[in-house]
Amino acid sequence: MSGLDPLQPNHGHAHPHAFGDLRAREREGLVIASRRSMLKASLAGLAGLTLPDLLRLRASASATKPPGGKAVILLWMAGGPSQIDTWDPKPNRPLENRGPFGVISTALPGVHICEHLPKQAAMLDKFTIIRSVDARHSNHEPNKVFQTANLDAEPRRSPSKDLYPAIGSIVAKHHGPNRPGIPPYVAFQTSRSHIAYGGHLGKQFDPFIANQACKLPIYNNVGVDSGRTSPAGFFKLPGGMTQERLVSRQALLEDLDGLRRALDHSPDVAALDKYGREAVDLLIGRRAQEAFDLEKEPQAVRDRYGKHLWCQQALLARRLVEAGSSFITLDLSYHGASGTWDNHGDNIPPYGGISKGLQPLLPLFDHLITTLVSDLDERGLLDDVLVIAMGEFGRTPRMGTQGSTDGRDHWNAVMSMCLAGGGLKHGQVIGSTEADGGHIKDRPVTPSDLAATIYRHMGVPLDAYYQDANQRPHFIVADNGQPIAELF
Repeated sequence: MSGLDPLQPNHGHAHPHAFGDLRAREREGLVIASRRSMLKASLAGLAGLTLPDLLRLRASASATKPPGGKAVILLWMAGGPSQIDTWDPKPNRPLENRGPFGVISTALPGVHICEHLPKQAAMLDKFTIIRSVDARHSNHEPNKVFQTANLDAEPRRSPSKDLYPAIGSIVAKHHGPNRPGIPPYVAFQTSRSHIAYGGHLGKQFDPFIANQACKLPIYNNVGVDSGRTSPAGFFKLPGGMTQERLVSRQALLEDLDGLRRALDHSPDVAALDKYGREAVDLLIGRRAQEAFDLEKEPQAVRDRYGKHLWCQQALLARRLVEAGSSFITLDLSYHGASGTWDNHGDNIPPYGGISKGLQPLLPLFDHLITTLVSDLDERGLLDDVLVIAMGEFGRTPRMGTQGSTDGRDHWNAVMSMCLAGGGLKHGQVIGSTEADGGHIKDRPVTPSDLAATIYRHMGVPLDAYYQDANQRPHFIVADNGQPIAELF
């Protein structure tokens, strides 16, 4: 190249050039001085959309890994469920340690869990319980360590906590959606502080917030149905914008893209028309809209899941993995602060203690997780879809914290979690705690081990890394994390 600007008329040209009317060097015209400017003139600028750039960047980042049918559904129990009152009971301990609940036998001989989880107990051969999860570096509100698998994402001390990408964002980048036109990473979000985002990977790998795309009952922060329904406005086009006009504008943009390609032969610019079409497909295409529309589901299936907000979200999660999403997070919380599972005590509303706070949640959760796992199994999806249920830490082994009668405070020495599906080996309990349930006795499992397990399931290279704003590399599996060997 000579360094001369072919768009300027005075570089060896005595006549106006063919593109003069575009006023290409004036900011109020069609600015093609940079790719950023081209993106501003793309479908996002003309039709009021913001998706084409996101779709383009997501696909270019995941182009090296052809998508498969694998997916993850994360049931995020915001607030930190008590390990002793769920999956690691201590029935022979004094009341102040064991808590008010009894235990129930399970499908696994010699294994007991909380009496308020009878459905899960009956099908525990399809689950793995991990009783030795190391949560020492985790905190909550915002919840970062377990959703990012990065110990430096500790939310209340680390100023860079928001920069570490969610596991779901890593999956979105390296695996992408299982079908085009569907967002790869989706979250049902009660509070922005409950969900990890794209961080260093960029906003194009943030979760698609499903609340804006589906009609769901609206609950208050103590779990009472308001009788109102969310508007599901995402698929509603702006005033005066019809599907026909949107398609017409897309055709105009494709013509402009031809001009752009004549001026800049880069793959990024050549791909703009493709991702513009994908953005339109997401807005007016049937696949995405139908995935978020529960009315498309047979009434018998809807009744099976039930009318509760969380159960409807679980049904939508199943529909989304069928449609092609690869990572879905359900924020199982009514409260937008530290989370509904933060059971400090009866005198600390709205969380309550173990009896009044946790007990009403357990039958609901029991129904939700067993219905979801059974439904996936019956549809032949369970080997592809890994279901994970966890919070950010456990609860104190002794009740009565903060002056309550039966509350349990934060306890990050250990927590329990459960998994199902994904084609992994289930019907087992991994690890154990000391007699009072307060510390790990054997087989610690770290956040990085969990991430490595998810990445292996999703076909994401365990040695992959990303770069921060200073071009420093960060491995997606840190702290010597390894896939949980017992599951493979």
